[in-house]
Amino acid sequence: MKTKTLRKNKVNVVTLGCSKNIYDSEVLMGQLKANNFEVEHESEELDSEVVVINTCGFIENAKQESIDTILNWVDAKKEGAVSKVYVTGCLSERYRPDLEKEIPEVDAYFGTRELPRLLKTLKADYKHELVGERLLTTPAHYAYLKIAEGCDRPCAFCAIPLMRGKHRSTPMEELVAQAEKLSANGTKELMLIAQDLTYYGLDLYKKRNLAELIEKLADVNGIDWVRLHYAYPAGFPMDVLDVIKDHPNVCNYLDMPLQHISDNMLKSMRRLITRKKTQGLVDHIRTNHPDIALRTTLITGFPGETDRDFQELYDWVSETKFDRLGVFPYSHEENTFAYNMEDNVPEHVKQERATAIMEMQAEISFERNQRHVGKEFKVLFDKVEGDYFIGRTEYDSPDVDNEVLVHKADNYVRIGDFSTVKIDRAEHFDLYGNVVSGGEA
Repeated sequence: MKTKTLRKNKVNVVTLGCSKNIYDSEVLMGQLKANNFEVEHESEELDSEVVVINTCGFIENAKQESIDTILNWVDAKKEGAVSKVYVTGCLSERYRPDLEKEIPEVDAYFGTRELPRLLKTLKADYKHELVGERLLTTPAHYAYLKIAEGCDRPCAFCAIPLMRGKHRSTPMEELVAQAEKLSANGTKELMLIAQDLTYYGLDLYKKRNLAELIEKLADVNGIDWVRLHYAYPAGFPMDVLDVIKDHPNVCNYLDMPLQHISDNMLKSMRRLITRKKTQGLVDHIRTNHPDIALRTTLITGFPGETDRDFQELYDWVSETKFDRLGVFPYSHEENTFAYNMEDNVPEHVKQERATAIMEMQAEISFERNQRHVGKEFKVLFDKVEGDYFIGRTEYDSPDVDNEVLVHKADNYVRIGDFSTVKIDRAEHFDLYGNVVSGGEA
């Protein structure tokens, strides 16, 4: 039974998964707003006529979260809290026939490349002139910029090509235009995302063109930080390092998922690289750019990972001391190359190995953070929580990396602005300090 009147032409968009999904939701919301819909992101009001759930289908935990969210909104529909439930995104792309059979209460399912059909279902026009226009779900001062869609890499564990298709670069002029619009609306930090940044341009320009793109984006007036996420190690374009070094507003930060170091595992994972080449790349980056913060992600428990393989990975992480690191226990995904292998590492072993590396990384992070005490950093402030203003240095990305906290009672900053902060205390993943000057550092 309805407890309140639902607002006609109001759409609540719910986003699950990665930053690529956030970007897609923002594009959808921009199109809906241009069609005179009232749009909210993850609203708690429960007065929207329609909910659109943008799902993730990458690994088992993410899939389960998406399914649980769909079921919760189906229950809300039964109770009259919403009239229509639509599902889009990666889970829907990958498992639509199964979902239609198992959860028929959903009004319609859409794939990752069916935005025009979704809009048509909502009685909205797909406005081509709005390509690149978005309604940001992030704070206005930072935004994700998706430079390509899909992936051509053959990684054995990955289902992304099943859900996103082959690699398709967005033309450089379109990305610069997007960056200019974002800057005009107050965005100061661009986070470049794709399944693989380093592949950018091969399809359009017949060469790896990431360095030129970064240069053009760094030249956009008002953009203070450009940050790079998801750089594949095999075939990494070294000229990108020169661009980082030569442009003060390109962050000294590189997110490069390496996944493993054992040659046995790298070969089984089809990563197209060896331990020797991986180590050579990391050494080259750090030798030529010692100030860079290197972030990576790893997988534990891939089929066939022996105690020896894991020990090699563990010892390597201990020696390499990454600035930022995350670990995923392996998820056995249908229709991937690895699905034909025996998933022979027990779940508890996968998790124990992941936990062991993360516990070690916490100590590495603590040790590295102590070096920052007494130093001053340019900090971009994102939010207020409790007694603290919370921000980040150029070495940290939102939600996944370290944060800088300054006490509200002793400092004043404006959210979305830069200040210079002197660090006086450091913990495993947080730095504490005081503002020594506001505005641009």
